[in-house]
Amino acid sequence: MKKHPLDRLMNRLSLLVLAGAAVFLAAYWHRIPARVPMHFNAAGQIDRWGSQAELLILPVIAWLMYGLLTVVEQFPSAWNTGVKVTEENRERVYALLAHMLSTLKFLMVVLFAWITVWCALARPLPVWFLPVVLIALFGDMIYWLVRLFRAR
Repeated sequence: MKKHPLDRLMNRLSLLVLAGAAVFLAAYWHRIPARVPMHFNAAGQIDRWGSQAELLILPVIAWLMYGLLTVVEQFPSAWNTGVKVTEENRERVYALLAHMLSTLKFLMVVLFAWITVWCALARPLPVWFLPVVLIALFGDMIYWLVRLFRAR
């Protein structure tokens, strides 16, 4: 399946954000405190602290998830589409699901980069963080799924 410009853009932006988070950590490493927040409650308050080295787990997970979703994108016939895929609608269905995957991948990368930076700065998350993340992720999925069911 040929990549749509939207999907290529989302992949490039995702890589840029991943690289940016890595560059930030490398440049800021000597100023990161020995203890950093590693978990937050729903209100954004820090409820677990970890070592500076634990901070490396976040970008590693982000890169792994990016890689996994990139591999999944290559096998559209394995996707659970939620609609019957026929010869007539195959291209539309797979294109819409590829858009959903690429935008979700981008949102996930931005989420991990934000948390990585926030943890390095040893700050509690803003109170608005969780609702905004949930609205962005579920809003993106709902948007693409509605488009999918209309296009079937």
